[in-house]
Amino acid sequence: MTDRVASTTPTPVCAAFLRSNGTGEVLINKDTIQLACPDLVSVRGEAMAVVAEAAAKFGGPLLVTCSDPEGLFRLLVSPTGTVSEAPRDNPLPSFAPTQHDFAAQSGYTADAGGPAGNGSTTPGGAVPSASHAAASTTPSAAYGATAGTVAPPAQLYAPVASDPSIPAPRALVNPHMAPIGPVTTTSFIAPIPSPDADGVGPRSNGGGAVGSPRRAFAESEVEASQYAEQGWRGALARRGLPLHPSDGEMRERSYRATIAQQWTGPRTVSVVNGKGGAGKTPTTICLAAAFARFGGPGVLAWDNNQTRGTLGWRTEQNAHQATLLDLLPQIPRLLASNAGQADLANYVHHQSRDLYDVLRSKSVVLADEQRITPEDVDAIWRVAAKYYRLIIMDSGNDESDPMWRRMIDHTDQLVTVTTTRADHAEAGALLLEALFKRNQRSAFLAKNSVTIITQADPKASEESIRRIREGYSALCRDVLFIPYDPIMVEGALFYDSLKPATQRAWLAAAASVAQGL
Repeated sequence: MTDRVASTTPTPVCAAFLRSNGTGEVLINKDTIQLACPDLVSVRGEAMAVVAEAAAKFGGPLLVTCSDPEGLFRLLVSPTGTVSEAPRDNPLPSFAPTQHDFAAQSGYTADAGGPAGNGSTTPGGAVPSASHAAASTTPSAAYGATAGTVAPPAQLYAPVASDPSIPAPRALVNPHMAPIGPVTTTSFIAPIPSPDADGVGPRSNGGGAVGSPRRAFAESEVEASQYAEQGWRGALARRGLPLHPSDGEMRERSYRATIAQQWTGPRTVSVVNGKGGAGKTPTTICLAAAFARFGGPGVLAWDNNQTRGTLGWRTEQNAHQATLLDLLPQIPRLLASNAGQADLANYVHHQSRDLYDVLRSKSVVLADEQRITPEDVDAIWRVAAKYYRLIIMDSGNDESDPMWRRMIDHTDQLVTVTTTRADHAEAGALLLEALFKRNQRSAFLAKNSVTIITQADPKASEESIRRIREGYSALCRDVLFIPYDPIMVEGALFYDSLKPATQRAWLAAAASVAQGL
């Protein structure tokens, strides 16, 4: 175990990132405590001990967000070391960024993107073993969490004071991080018990004691088919031969169920890489299509780009040619209580085949003719959050642009994209490292990010793909790979036009993104 250097300043934010090989980091305020233990069990205990020391200095229980191979979940750690599950209805704290110049804060170097091979992410196509799935349904138990919870003090959620020499930024429009439950990264689905009407325990199918809740006669149960629905197995099942689904079909059902979950309040996904051509726009399109097709309506793809954003070029255009510049003057009217979804139709472009909407940038004019301010981003986000449940933002390449930085302030799940080219991979890794140094909230977004590698070159070697995957596994929560598909390279992009293998890969990627929401 390495030496710990605990923060001398009480902090409302703690995060632990642990790997199966026994290594990990604990973030406390601005301190990063490196851990090195023999195995995952040992590093879990050591991480809780570090947080308990900080809790003793703080004078009360601390909320810690834990990420390890079995999932992403939240715990409360008391000064005495008692660990309990955090209430699910408490959002993670949000921190407004200081107004330091982003490039000055970034600490960009020419180093490669972190050590390779230390990650513990599981490729989207992996099938968890039965024993692992059973163990991962309650990951908090591995940390010694008890059934009861300890209410955190109110000051636990107070933001850390910024540098007094820097003007305080105005309050963010979206000051929340989504609550994260005990969801396993490999199975994607965490079983949820079915409490009775009083919340005491599961219902009984019969023979209940006198006074126990009675199920209404009209109540129905909707369960997934236990028989195959796809391929030759599905064809035979429809003809009366009861064949069970293949492993591949079961994985696809799991992904779809994860994508189909709903949230209390809107969620924002930002797709980033500081290098042009790294795959941001195709990723935005395919994620929006997957969420709209399998999760239902209310998905917006937003081209948050000052300089020739191409989202509008690769998606359907409606009868009008409106862009976000046309939307801006209408924001007060669209936010009025008597405004409805139909009033927005003149400013977004509905995708008739993939069922999501697109908010275009004006790519035919120069950036200085359509300069979008952080306040404009806030205003557009308020409209988007009123009418959509999921906002996926395609970003530009300039991380120093205030428009880009405000996008990060609204982000709930960060998606870093890269092709199999080394320069694209390096640009994405450097961006994650810069976000890690920007502030605590950005650091959490970076560590909880999902990386999607698209094979833009059909001749990319297995070795280059492996090196990129391993390099990113130490920087983010999950790494997904999209195989080469010519439809992805250029032209209009529709989900049905992709090869079946590409569709399955995007389904797995969308499910991983959904986990962070």
